[in-house]
Amino acid sequence: MLENIRLAFQGIWSHKMRSFLTMLGIIIGIASIIAIVSTIKGTSEQIKEDLIGSGNNTVQVLLYDGDSTYDMDYGSYGSSATPPVISDSQKTAIGDLDHVISSTFYYSSQSASVYYKNTSFQGGTVYGIDNSYLKTMGYLVQSGRGFVQKDYDSYRKVALVDSNAAQNIFGSENPVGKTIEIGAEPYIIVGVITQSEDNMPKINTLSEYEEYSQTIMGSVMIPDTTWPVAFKFDQPQNVTVRADSTDNMSSVGKAAEDVLNTGIQNEKNKSNFKYKAEDIMEKVKNLQKLSESTNQQLIWIASISLLVGGIGVMNIMLVSVTERTSEIGLKKAIGARKNIILGQFLTEASVLTSIGGIIGVVLGIILSKVVAQVSGAPTANCILTLTTKQAKLVAIIGSVVFSMLIGLIFGLLPSVKAANLNPIDALRSE
Repeated sequence: MLENIRLAFQGIWSHKMRSFLTMLGIIIGIASIIAIVSTIKGTSEQIKEDLIGSGNNTVQVLLYDGDSTYDMDYGSYGSSATPPVISDSQKTAIGDLDHVISSTFYYSSQSASVYYKNTSFQGGTVYGIDNSYLKTMGYLVQSGRGFVQKDYDSYRKVALVDSNAAQNIFGSENPVGKTIEIGAEPYIIVGVITQSEDNMPKINTLSEYEEYSQTIMGSVMIPDTTWPVAFKFDQPQNVTVRADSTDNMSSVGKAAEDVLNTGIQNEKNKSNFKYKAEDIMEKVKNLQKLSESTNQQLIWIASISLLVGGIGVMNIMLVSVTERTSEIGLKKAIGARKNIILGQFLTEASVLTSIGGIIGVVLGIILSKVVAQVSGAPTANCILTLTTKQAKLVAIIGSVVFSMLIGLIFGLLPSVKAANLNPIDALRSE
């Protein structure tokens, strides 16, 4: 075996240009497939990040009245039914669900009146939040402080503003310590908060822009215990849960949905109400499938170069058999068996394609980076992004083994021809 490998390298080296041109189809094919697969993976990750956000695994569970979402500000048109109330036991059950890191239950109003001196805050959102809201939604305290438990227990009229609301209401002034009016009730601002970059919303549609416009204007937050003081009406709570991973978002949302709907079924006059989780992961998967189905066609096209490369290997091996007819005849005359000759030429073909595979892997990694830089297309190298060294090694070895198989398949015919040569006829050909 080692002798066959030595002879294979000797033959390749003695015909360097011919060998390189033979390997070129293999090199291009392997490199193209790696680059395309990298683009597929990069596009899939980009789709996921655009819709979800990097590290933002929150799922909103929306209240529906019939087939439409329940309007938190205006209720249901033409319906006198009161929306369901989320019980403490339901909140506990959702918090205890598998794969749930945290959950939050909060009120919101986009039509609330907020005033500071002669300045009216319009277009933003007022939230009545619980003590887990900031953690779940990915907010950080920029200045001042967040809410403490005593704020909730003592029904303190305190407020938080995000950085956008702080700019729109107070301009260059420090908001901390200032008093604002919410629903004609005075609230003292105790802190300014900002949302981490991973949790910033991604804008893909006009409706998402309209929703995001509320975020641009900013948010004002008060403890949920003081919500009835400012608004003086009962309102259903919004529900958001954070999953421990992106892959578990769908299952977590469905489980929270089931808990909430079980409570509705146990109440009278709530038959039109139901909770539905936003299944963003389903959107992600559908878009990923569309992208992958398109790019997989490119993989088949790239595979043609492997076929061409394999045919090139077969052609050059047939030429090699013809050139070495007398050598084969001499070896058979001194006792070399068919399997020895067959093994020698198969080894030469597999070594040739394996070298091409190695070069193709390196070129594919480089090509994926070049494509990303030149075109701006998202790529995630299908080998370099693997999580462990073992996985990277397996992927590289797999690419080389695949190349070797091409050599064995397309080198079989020339090798069989060489093994079946009649030694007398072979010697006569000299």
